[in-house]
Amino acid sequence: MERNPYQSSQIQYDVIAKKNIMLPMRDGIKLATDVYLPAISGKVVEGKFPTVIERTPYDNASPRLVDTARFYASRGYVAIMQDVRGRGESEGDWFYLLNEKDESSDGFDTLSWIVEQTWSDSKIGTMGLSYTGATQHALAISNPPGLKTQFILDSGYNYHTHTVRSGGAFCSGIFVPYAFRMARDGKEAQASPEVRNNLIECFPDLKDWLNRLPILKGESPLSQAPTYENMLLTMASNGEYNQFWKNPGANIEEYIDDYPDIPIFMLTSWYGHHVWATTTKLIEFKKRMKSPIKMVIGTWLHGYETLLDPYSGEVNFGPDSILHNIEDLRLKWFDQFLKEINTNVLDGPIAKIFVMGTGGNTRRDVNGSLIHGGYWKTSNTWPLEETKFENYYLHSNGLLNTFEPNNSEPPSQFTFDPNEPVPTLGGCIQTPKVSGIVSGGAFDQKGRPETFFAHKDSLPFSDRKDILVFETKPLMNSIEIVGPIAVTLSASSSAKDTDFTAKLIDQYPVSKEFPNGFAMNLCDGIIRARFRNDRTKEELMNPGEIYKFELNLQATGNVFKKRHRIRLDISSSNFPQFDVNPNTGDPLWSSKKTIVANQTIYHDNKNFSFIKLPITKQDVNR
Repeated sequence: MERNPYQSSQIQYDVIAKKNIMLPMRDGIKLATDVYLPAISGKVVEGKFPTVIERTPYDNASPRLVDTARFYASRGYVAIMQDVRGRGESEGDWFYLLNEKDESSDGFDTLSWIVEQTWSDSKIGTMGLSYTGATQHALAISNPPGLKTQFILDSGYNYHTHTVRSGGAFCSGIFVPYAFRMARDGKEAQASPEVRNNLIECFPDLKDWLNRLPILKGESPLSQAPTYENMLLTMASNGEYNQFWKNPGANIEEYIDDYPDIPIFMLTSWYGHHVWATTTKLIEFKKRMKSPIKMVIGTWLHGYETLLDPYSGEVNFGPDSILHNIEDLRLKWFDQFLKEINTNVLDGPIAKIFVMGTGGNTRRDVNGSLIHGGYWKTSNTWPLEETKFENYYLHSNGLLNTFEPNNSEPPSQFTFDPNEPVPTLGGCIQTPKVSGIVSGGAFDQKGRPETFFAHKDSLPFSDRKDILVFETKPLMNSIEIVGPIAVTLSASSSAKDTDFTAKLIDQYPVSKEFPNGFAMNLCDGIIRARFRNDRTKEELMNPGEIYKFELNLQATGNVFKKRHRIRLDISSSNFPQFDVNPNTGDPLWSSKKTIVANQTIYHDNKNFSFIKLPITKQDVNR
């Protein structure tokens, strides 16, 4: 019997935890640091071990982090969980990832302390998701001692471009709930039981506060936690790309040349926050590094708990879409680069990508969800080597095809009322920890009573008068697309400032199981008109004048099957994922006044609109 050449660390030790070591930073602020050490018979094992660390704002004593730390310590690592500055038991002030350069310097100081400890072999790996991925980026660019590798799950590249803001719009569906949620255990809440109770009690009513946007200073219970109110209002009102957004905690675009050449594993998903960021990092790291890089893109939502779930929204992507054990995968990565154990983690091409689609006949599973299916494919490049980008043009009769418009096509028009925005249904939005607001993932694009902002009726969104629908004729052959998605609009508005949105949809045909078809959202984007030319400065429009608008829809991977349609919805709102533009041209997040805007999309041979699709295979047979 042939012996398996691959190995991995096994459970060998008990674990001893040293809790709340108050680690001093260079400015005297102390950070709460929990250290988990390998032990036998109640005593710490003498010797030197590699270290894994996660720096978090979400409580370093949370059950998930404790379980993670014990997993590694029992397998011969020292595991460290640290509360970032201003959060948990750590001292100092917190301002999301935009605290000057604190995340960078605090990470450097922490790793400097680690390598000086008697139990350290001076080899350190960092790990984490989202915010704790960003703390990895921030410390990496400071080139701290001991940093040998990183495992980064669904984290950003430039949080102004995508995450906190997107196309100039504020991501209110994520960060309004986030500010309220984080305030509940912030320093103000810790200091006052009354403040804490008030914030806890108002949290289930977040949909009401979202309905009142913009929330101005002193208007909401968040004013009882000034740290968090100030954070929210500053991020919501600061739309220009300026020095505020160039902090390494939330932006490595500005510091990418300082990133160390170390092995990096990145994981993201089509319905997470950071597929654009992750694919951009892959491109930029490959330009600069010789060390191994890996990337996985799946269908999960933003969070560990969804990695074992074949569902995203109300779509079933099949058992193959599951990431069976993230800890086994991370262990292999750290074993390879911190213990020099020969694992199989480097086998295969750089990128492993789940392509959605080819789920067989159109049907529901036992839970009533659409079975969309999918399969994995691999590549050494992004975009994929076989990609052919093709423009699909928007026509006045609602068609979407590869033929450029001629001069006789009239424009398409709709009216945008900020008081009746198009509701968010699915997409790259984190589901808040309160029900009824919004859910991320893939959904049939129609109203439904259980989602607050889409509850008014059960009609398809395509019936709305403020959405323009452009779609191909039923496809004669299946088409696989994998890669970045961009939309170019030639448009004008009656307003000085407004938004334009775009959403790519796989339109299923009518069937017995789905008598109205199924409009499955794939990816979406937005552009705020005042930032159409330059993210660093605002330029209002001249009403009625035609402008070009570029919308980044991040990326997707999907097979549009035979008889399906490729559909593109154009509108001016997607709320609460993005804050609603009042169309007034007033300073951002400053006024509740709104005006109605008349929007025009052009289709002539000089002013045309199109979506650029990354076609990787025609006539897919799966």
